[in-house]
Amino acid sequence: MRVDFRAGEGLEGSVVDRRLGIDRRELAKRQGAEEPATGLERRRGPGRRLSDFTKSAEEGEMTKEQFLFLAAIDAFKKGNAKTFPTWTDVLEVVRLLGYRKTCKSEINLRNAEDWQEPGDAPSNTRPQRWAQRERIDRERSTKAA
Repeated sequence: MRVDFRAGEGLEGSVVDRRLGIDRRELAKRQGAEEPATGLERRRGPGRRLSDFTKSAEEGEMTKEQFLFLAAIDAFKKGNAKTFPTWTDVLEVVRLLGYRKTCKSEINLRNAEDWQEPGDAPSNTRPQRWAQRERIDRERSTKAA
């Protein structure tokens, strides 16, 4: 018996060969596993266009904000000898750039609670005595010598 996968027959538990032309999003719809929209989806459908923010970056023209972020990540990578920063590292850089969670989220995440903080809140990414680190290091090296 020949199974016609394009017609949606016998899809349960089978491996989908992408060369058959079956779109995994369509497959999920057929099986009723529709995920709630988060607002983070970047796939475009008919009639949906890229935002100017995304379009300019993809064409190589960055805004000041995008360039500052890229420069900060690059400086972090060089300063910490990391080729691939972790997401925690990226969040640290974002907070050190001055970004704070001051508005309600425009995305829907079912596994995380939304919250807000004052715009002038500290970044809380550095230890308490970070500002004195150079003086402390000098004192320690003097004592060791």
